[in-house]
This record gives sequence, structure tokens and C-alpha cells, in this order.
Amino acid sequence: MENEISGVILVNKHAGVTSHDIVFKIRRLFQTKKVGHTGTLDPLATGILPVLVGRSAKAAEYLLSENKKYMAELRLGITTDTEDITGNILTKADTYPTKNDFFEACKKMVGDIKQVPPMYSALKVNGKKLVDLAREGITIERQARDIKIFEIVPKEIDENQGIYQISVSCSKGTYIRTLCSDIGKLLGCGAVMTRLERINTGSFDIKDSYTISELEKMTYEKRLSLLIPTDKLFVEAEKLKLSGFYLRLFKNGCEIYQEKIKTAYPVDAFLRIYDEENDFLALAQVKEFEKGTAIKSVKFFKL
Repeated sequence: MENEISGVILVNKHAGVTSHDIVFKIRRLFQTKKVGHTGTLDPLATGILPVLVGRSAKAAEYLLSENKKYMAELRLGITTDTEDITGNILTKADTYPTKNDFFEACKKMVGDIKQVPPMYSALKVNGKKLVDLAREGITIERQARDIKIFEIVPKEIDENQGIYQISVSCSKGTYIRTLCSDIGKLLGCGAVMTRLERINTGSFDIKDSYTISELEKMTYEKRLSLLIPTDKLFVEAEKLKLSGFYLRLFKNGCEIYQEKIKTAYPVDAFLRIYDEENDFLALAQVKEFEKGTAIKSVKFFKL
């Protein structure tokens, strides 16, 4: 049965558990050890967590842009070592900027910006997670990374207490608690994230997700019926159907020269490869060879 399972289950993660906790529960619910997830959510965070089941777990390292959307709440006037409300308080301010000042600061964060990953994160340096180093009291220099904030829509919750909500559309790799902290730095008063919900990731929306409690109440067959096909993870990649001789070559790991099959995809473009029955076989990429550009498999999901 394990070899037959393949797909994505959209979990609406609850607060207080790690993303790995969710993976453990999905392994039990789908009776397979082959489970992974995309886009870690901190224990404080809630919202959509796509979980890859069975053969789909092989897709995790090849996911493309995966833009995301969040709803976050933050509080001005406080800083912590984790950049969210769960951390140790470092500073407190007695006064807060005005609502207009906060809204203007949000506008300045939109666009292509650089962000320094927080110490309390799962990023690894020399094989060790930053969060593990932070818990040992070790702080190391981190390189700023390029991210993009497409939109921030701020909303006042309590101006007197410096509490606001922001809706954020952003690129993959964005830390929302760091964004909140950076807004606080820009205002000169500090800020911490107090709540976070991810409502969209890639082509997946929270309205199509299920809580662990809901999944536990379903039959095994019902849970299987909810699995989303693996190729939906790669909707940004163009679709290409192969047949006959070229399909056999591709399955054997050979490159397929574009001149032979009359295609002209740009170099480095990713493609979703399908067979004659329209079954998704693999993720492929266009590469430059001495004889011209050719399509080469990256990861097979079915043979």
C-alpha cells in the first residue's frame, strides 16, 4: 500500500506544536513513513502546512518559488531574543509611535529587501541549527538574504497599546517575526510578533486544509481521497507530454534534445513531464549541451 500512496494533504496546523509533530501524526494517519512538509511553521504559528505523503515526499527539495501570504499580529514597544512574544524580553518602551507612523513604516518594507535570518530558526550553519546554537547562548553572524515583500496591509487593533495586525504577501524564505522586528527597529521602539497564521502558500489556500482533529475522525479511505496530486506542487512549470521513442529515452535517463521534439523552452526552465495516459512522471529541467539544449529529468515520481 505504501508504494501506491502519493499526494499532498493540506493541514491546518494548530498552535503549540511543531511542523515535525504534524509530520509524525500524518505518518500514523496515512500508515507510511514517507512523509515530509514544505515551509516550516513555528509552534506559535497556525495555518496551512502542505504535507507530502508517500512518493510526493521526494518533491520537497525541488519546490520552486512558493510565494506565501500571512496574517500576523504584532506589538510595538517590546523586543525579545526570539523576535516573538514567546521569547525573553530584552527591551520595553514607554511610548508608542502613532498609527500613521506605523502605517508609513509598513509601506517602507514593501519591495525587494534584505533580511537577516533570526538566531531562533531551523537554518543550519556547519551542520548545526541556529536555534540549537541560540539555546546554548551562542550568537553568530548571519548573512542578509534577498527577499521580496509584495504587499503589507496594516490594520489598527489598539493604537494606545501599540497592537496592530498586518496581512503580508511575500516570497519564499521570509521570516514574518523578523519583518515585525524590523518594522519596530524602523520606528525606533522595537516590536514583537504575537500571533501568526499562514493563509496561502503557492497554489494552496487555507480554505482547502484540514485540522489534525478533523483528519483523525475520517476513515482511512476518506483521507486518501483528499490527497492532492503531486504535480500540483509544480504548477509554475510548463507541462510537456512525451510518448513512444522519446518517452522511453526519458525514462531511461537520457536527455531529450529540443530540436528533435520541436520545442524551444529556455535554458534552466523546469517542466512537468507526462506520459501518453497523461500521468505525471517527473520534474525535468532544460540544460545546455554541446549539441544544443535538451530536457533532462530532475526527479522521477513514477516509472
